[in-house]
Amino acid sequence: GGYAFIWDSKNTFLKNFNPELSDIDPLSKEDELELKSLINEHYQETKSSIANDILENWDLEVKNFKKVMPRDYKRVLAEKADKAEKAKALV
Repeated sequence: GGYAFIWDSKNTFLKNFNPELSDIDPLSKEDELELKSLINEHYQETKSSIANDILENWDLEVKNFKKVMPRDYKRVLAEKADKAEKAKALV
């Protein structure tokens, strides 16, 4: 289980993507913050010029990312959120 952020700067990912088990979801604001943090951490550890370029051009580059989410994982997360919401309503 889990999800992946895909950097698709050449816009070629969709032709190679198998939509049988996963969806491509839009990035939420929380996703964008997480992704930027991950890229920044990668840059700090590796001094990657690509990571640096992405960070320096974040407003443009963030549009090149896709979030791949397996449907089963998405369902589990939704069920957990539903249970938490119901538990909160009982309090």
